[in-house]
Order: sequence, then structure tokens, then C-alpha cells
Amino acid sequence: MTTTALSPAVLTDPTEPTDPARLTAPDRLTAPDRLTDPARLTDPELHATGDPHGLWAWMRTHAPVHRHPATDLPAFWSLTRHEDIREVYRDAAAFSSRHGVLLRKAALGDDPGGGLTLALTDAPRHKQLRSLMADWFNTRAVRGLEGPVRAATRTVLGRALEQGTCDVVHDIAGRLSLSVICHILGVPERDHEALYRWTNEAFEAHTSLVAHPRIVEYFEELLLQRMERPTGDLLSALVNGTVDGELLTEEEVVLNCENLIGATENGRLALIGGVQAFLEHPDQWQRLSEDRGLMPGAIEEVLRWTSSATHSMRVATRPYEIRGRQLAAGDRVVLWLPSANRDEEVFADPYRFDITRSPNRHIALAAGEHFCIGSTLARAEMRVLFSELLDGVRGIEQAGPVRRLHSIHVNGAESLPVRLTPA
Repeated sequence: MTTTALSPAVLTDPTEPTDPARLTAPDRLTAPDRLTDPARLTDPELHATGDPHGLWAWMRTHAPVHRHPATDLPAFWSLTRHEDIREVYRDAAAFSSRHGVLLRKAALGDDPGGGLTLALTDAPRHKQLRSLMADWFNTRAVRGLEGPVRAATRTVLGRALEQGTCDVVHDIAGRLSLSVICHILGVPERDHEALYRWTNEAFEAHTSLVAHPRIVEYFEELLLQRMERPTGDLLSALVNGTVDGELLTEEEVVLNCENLIGATENGRLALIGGVQAFLEHPDQWQRLSEDRGLMPGAIEEVLRWTSSATHSMRVATRPYEIRGRQLAAGDRVVLWLPSANRDEEVFADPYRFDITRSPNRHIALAAGEHFCIGSTLARAEMRVLFSELLDGVRGIEQAGPVRRLHSIHVNGAESLPVRLTPA
């Protein structure tokens, strides 16, 4: 077995702002530029170049349940403690997903996919939609995907090695995540590159995939093909499956495809975040290279550490009390997941990246009824990528500064240039 040594020689650019994920807890609490205004949480610049973790740490202590007045965003409550966020996730009757799961400007109204997609439905419809898709994401199905996932991983890594210097975001993680979900949906391989280009355009513009006309047109065309000639893919199941004895509408099918494709952004950010975390903590990569038995724990720690979904939103369906604060029916509640996964009450030394961490009760993939349907697949993609890097790449070093996303919805690198040396 070839051991991969991730070179720490080029890890940061001194002209770049400090990545908040690399600060120690004391640094966070004493930094002179620490921001303690919760309103800054809705500023994408804070998440791209500032220290949201410093603000979340302050809020967990001083304002764990905080009311934000309306601005261009509707009024909402912020939750930053692991216990409170887990409670909201687990009480789907009291906290609805139907109106949208992300903050949107008030002028835009509720998410147009409300009540139509897996992510934006409540019981009982949520369970019924989930049952149509579950067979493609359960443990048995993911085991069956091991071959395609490994083949896709070797393809993207082979291209990256030929280039020598590449971007983990675009050349490895993005292509891998999209290739796998396209395989599940039944998108022909000849169309993967075009779909990858269109989804990147939407991600980079921070818009919904349904706002990209070519993506919608593509799935409408594919939908019609599956109506005439069903195959054994997930799109065929959506086209021909029923909920309450009725077929899904064309709009519901297209929106659910968009929902699944869109979810790959979180998956690829977890892959990217894992590579970045190991670059910044080469001792942990060395431990993994010496003991592959640590892989399951390493994957869970990467998920906790990256927490690629910055927030998730729910709407209260009835009056509810959290830590003495009274929420009213109709109130929006925003769950800050990276904060929950650094909660000092749950994680010992939470600002340390440790692949042997146990227990690791992170909620990076949500909890309760809306626990991520692709969680097993996401873990498999990470396991395969890290294994292939260990086996096929002798050295990886950062080849330029990291650029972080300007977003309050997802977090991670927008660009992570690396230099690969083949084994």
C-alpha cells in the first residue's frame, strides 16, 4: 500500500484572512476584531472573510435564542445550541419545512417548491415522497453503487493528476458529486458535462437551479422520455410512482430532480472541506494512512468540521418555548448547524480536528424526519475519495490561496488549488 503524504509546505497565503476554522477557542473569544452583533450572521461577507464561529461562540453563551427583526429578510429566530437545534429537528409537527428551509428575501415570499419536493414537505406527504426515493439511497443501494463511485473517482483523479495543478472544487469534488447523482437519476453520461456546467453557473450565481432555464428544459425532456420508456433509474420511479394513489405532476418531478441535484452542493463541499482539513492537519492524514480502520471516524469528523450547510430554517406551527423565549405560530426559526457542531456542551475541545473523536454527535446531516436521505451515499463518496487519494497520490500540497463562498446558505471553499504528485 502506498502512503500518501499531504505536504504542509504550502498551506496558507499570508495575505488571506485567517480561516475561522483554524483558530483555537481562546483566539476566538479574545480576538480584537470579534463581532458580537447577531445581525452580521446574514452578511455573506462575514462567512467568506470573517469569523462567524467567533460570533456563534458568543451567541451560544449570551444569546442562544435570538430574535432578529425584519430587514429585507423576514423576522426570524436564531438558534445556536446543539440541544435546541436537535429539538427543533425532531419535532417536525411543531416546526414545518413546507414554507422553505432557507432564508429568502421577504419580497420573494415562500419557496415555490413548498409542498412539492422532499425537502419542502411535511408529514404525511414527506414520508410518501421519501418512500419513492429511499431504495436508491439505502445501504444496499449504496453498496451497489460502490463500483460506479470508484470508477468516477478514479476518472476525476486521473484527470487531476495529468494536470498536476488543479482545483479540488471544480476538477475533483464537483465532478464526482454530480456524476454520482446523475448516475442515480439516469442522466446519460454524454450529458454529464453539460449538466455540470449549468449547475455550476447556478451555484456561482447563488440562485436556485430552477432559475436556470436549460436545467429545467433538460429534465422536462428527460421526463417525457421516461414516461414513454421507463428504465430502472430514480427518474423513472418519480415519473411512474404514486402518492395517495396519484401520479406526481410534471412540476413535482422536475422540482424533485432539481432538489436532488442541488443537494450535491453540500456533498461536494463536504468532500472539499475534508481535503482542506487534512491539508491543514497533516498529522491526522498520516494517522489515517497508517490505520485505515480510522476511516469511519475520520468521515464523521470531516462532516462535523465542515458542516457545509450553514443554516436550515423551519416555521413554527404553534406557540413554542425554547430557553424561556416564546415563539409564535408562523415564526421562522433558523438553525445554525456549524455552531451546533462546535457546541462546548456536546464536544470536548470542539475547535480541534480529531479523526478519533468519540462520541461524535454532530448534526451536519440534520436529524429527525428530514435526516439527509443521501447521508449513506455522502459517506461512501468520502470513503472512496480518501481511499483513492491514499492509494494513488503520493503528495498533495496547496498551490494557492483558498477562496471561500460568499453565502449564508452553504459554507466552504469556492476555490482550493492543489498540486498532486502521483504515487
